Amino acid sequence: MKEKEENICDDLQKEGVRFVRLQFTDILGIPKDVEITIEELPKAFEEGMPFDGSSIEGFARISESDMYLKPDPDSVLVYPWASHTKGGEAYKNAGIVCDVCTPEGEPFVGDPRWILRRVQGEAGEMGYSLYAGPEPEFFVFEREGEEPSTILHDRGSYFDLVPIDRGEKTRKDIVISLEKMGFCVEAAHHEVAPSQHEIDFQYDEAIRMADDIMTFKTTTKTIALQHGICATFMPKPLAGENGSGMHVHLSLFEDGKNCFYGADKPYHLSDEALHFTAGIIEHIDAITALTNPTVNSYKRLVPGYEAPVNISWGQVNRSALIRVPATNTPEVSTRIELRSPDPTANPYLAFAAILKAGLQGIKEELTPPQPVDEDIYNMSMQAKEEKEIGTLPGSLGEALQALEEDDLIQQALGSHVTEKYLQAKYSEEEEYKKIVTDWELEKYMKYY
Repeated sequence: MKEKEENICDDLQKEGVRFVRLQFTDILGIPKDVEITIEELPKAFEEGMPFDGSSIEGFARISESDMYLKPDPDSVLVYPWASHTKGGEAYKNAGIVCDVCTPEGEPFVGDPRWILRRVQGEAGEMGYSLYAGPEPEFFVFEREGEEPSTILHDRGSYFDLVPIDRGEKTRKDIVISLEKMGFCVEAAHHEVAPSQHEIDFQYDEAIRMADDIMTFKTTTKTIALQHGICATFMPKPLAGENGSGMHVHLSLFEDGKNCFYGADKPYHLSDEALHFTAGIIEHIDAITALTNPTVNSYKRLVPGYEAPVNISWGQVNRSALIRVPATNTPEVSTRIELRSPDPTANPYLAFAAILKAGLQGIKEELTPPQPVDEDIYNMSMQAKEEKEIGTLPGSLGEALQALEEDDLIQQALGSHVTEKYLQAKYSEEEEYKKIVTDWELEKYMKYY
């Protein structure tokens, strides 16, 4: 075992950690973990932790089921909330993000974290590293006994305060917990819809940010549960209200320099930034299958609820798919903001697809369409056609079809994950089609 890993084991024991959660993410973006005692951590560092990959969605067949979790020593964190034994004794838990490997020690091709690492490696060969800054939104609802519900916890709106924003205490406790784990939280506030909130944290290198998104979601749900309520990252839990998105700010860096900054360019966007933007737009239909991966995602991506359904870009234009945020420090902070993703996305796969498309845009020196700085929400269909503004896929099925037809995004995922992902998501859509909703009963029963 390396000295760094030995020091980690010693420090965790001194801090009173009793259990360590070895964390990873399946292809659907669902967090998983295997819990071990602190005494077993040295062995996990040295040998990895074996588990049955055939039991994890999209991982492996029965005949290839042996997998190993290799803890990443740079991802160790101690959860700031205490757990208790039945006798009331308090103890601490730690978490470590793991890479999934084969018994031979090779990266498993179905591991979403490795897929992003591989595409980030392609960026590195070009001299780039992708940095991302997410803005995840979520709802908090009351619980009915032990079960979650859609009973509103508050009826606040954008930037409301207590007593209207009854979720403020929960949100602050989430922020405090994140900061204790090393997050740099930039903002936290009530969002537009009732019981809806947003917490933004500082941008970081893409793999680390994907790790942080998964930790953030787990933390949010845990703290909400401690407050007797439930948190959900479901994009559209309430009909007639804005849905939850996860806008992602993106930029490429090279040796500490922001490659998206162009001093004398319109919007301060460099040629690389324009090419990168064009690459995303070129492949956005297939990317949407990953950034908006559920049937429910497409109930957010509809006109009238501030969701970006129009394929366009512009400066400070919140009706566009991609906007260029204003900044007082353009040399460092010039970036683009992709506004379509939602928080059900597997961040590793979503970032890998976005990066692959952007890099291809740079390689081919693609040119984005003309920017649109008008309010597209209120633009006529004729005006959209004249400006050649397309629309995002209108359903999960449409997005999956686009993924099937996009060789580049399939390359980003690899054949294993492409096959397993399409299989799982088509199955999800078929399952949804068989459901008869309350709306259908109300709409049709009395007339037909």
